Amino acid sequence: MARIQRVTLDGQDPTWTVLGDDFLPVVPVEEFLEYLRQVGSSPNTVRSYARGLMLWCDFLGLRDRAWDDVRLEDLTGFLGWLRTGLPPEIATIGPPPTDLISDATAALRLQSVRSFYLFHQRGGLAIMPQLSVASDFGSPYKSFLHHIRRPGGNRRATVKVRRRRRSAPTLTPTQLTLIKDSCARYDPLTRMWDGSVRDRLFFNLLEETGLRIGEALSLQHRDWHSGGGGNPFIEVVPRLHPLGERVKGGNYRKLYIGDDLDRLYAEYVWRLCDSGMDLAIADMDQAYVFVNLQGERSFCPLRPETIYKLVSRISRSLGPRLPAGWSPHWFRHTHATALLLSGSPVHVVSRRLGHADVQTTLNIYAWVTEDEELRALADWKAVTSKWRDANETLG
Repeated sequence: MARIQRVTLDGQDPTWTVLGDDFLPVVPVEEFLEYLRQVGSSPNTVRSYARGLMLWCDFLGLRDRAWDDVRLEDLTGFLGWLRTGLPPEIATIGPPPTDLISDATAALRLQSVRSFYLFHQRGGLAIMPQLSVASDFGSPYKSFLHHIRRPGGNRRATVKVRRRRRSAPTLTPTQLTLIKDSCARYDPLTRMWDGSVRDRLFFNLLEETGLRIGEALSLQHRDWHSGGGGNPFIEVVPRLHPLGERVKGGNYRKLYIGDDLDRLYAEYVWRLCDSGMDLAIADMDQAYVFVNLQGERSFCPLRPETIYKLVSRISRSLGPRLPAGWSPHWFRHTHATALLLSGSPVHVVSRRLGHADVQTTLNIYAWVTEDEELRALADWKAVTSKWRDANETLG
């Protein structure tokens, strides 16, 4: 069976490769993964594609099929195998087995295989021509130079996963407060914070900025600009991280924040200095904002695993008062949803979230504005009052 292997080189982001039964890299797969690295794909993207291609290698082994001698039915068989875990050519009697993976995960695994073969097709190998077919159907919009496009330019995937549309999960204001208060509370009598100000700052930051967890953990103190009479702001800067975290898409952006969040950051920095970080670290400006506060790795960058352990502790503590399976990414969805429902233009929300294209924002959060517009139609009599008055007058 194939396996995925993490590879770490000095001064570089960690990466992944796929090993075969001989414990050597699978050459065609490694060629594709190296292409992803060279074009600047994130380590998470490389890992995801490596995972999908590892499963593809296992599936081909079950069918005793060479990687360059596959057929269209192998793709559909691969989907069935991912969903059920049953060996190829095995039919079930009775109710179909429950899917082992979600539609989104199945689509991601299939996309890794499709991209792998498209890469080798462009390299000159005549492999899997059935991956996509020419289509004359598409968007009704036609560009100004549409008439000079190459025939057959529109192509669609032959095998794809139909995904059900789901709304992005969000947290209520009460749930947000519960999570933050479980980390630290401010006592107005003593004017002191009780608890972990670091953890409170982390969740306050996610709520107010919509940062991804990797972006928040990549922040350095030089990225945080406290207000000196103006609006405080933070800079999201693409740079190498010792733990492999990075800014998704490699795009810089500037996010303005509120004074309350800035004051909480100042309290946190004061506590860091009180614990001796400014003496232990040569350059405080280039130190990471979120660091370990205890143990041998004191003042070292915080790991994502530490955040997820914190989430588990909060979930156990608050029990049913929080939705099952919530994660730090829900703060991002909540941030976007709150902005859209408050009337912020979608292109502004898209820029704040760091999406490369406003269409990405629409694909994820279009339901927010649609649901609000549909909710406005709930009072049928009020909505149709003008129509009723006009028709009654005519009658």
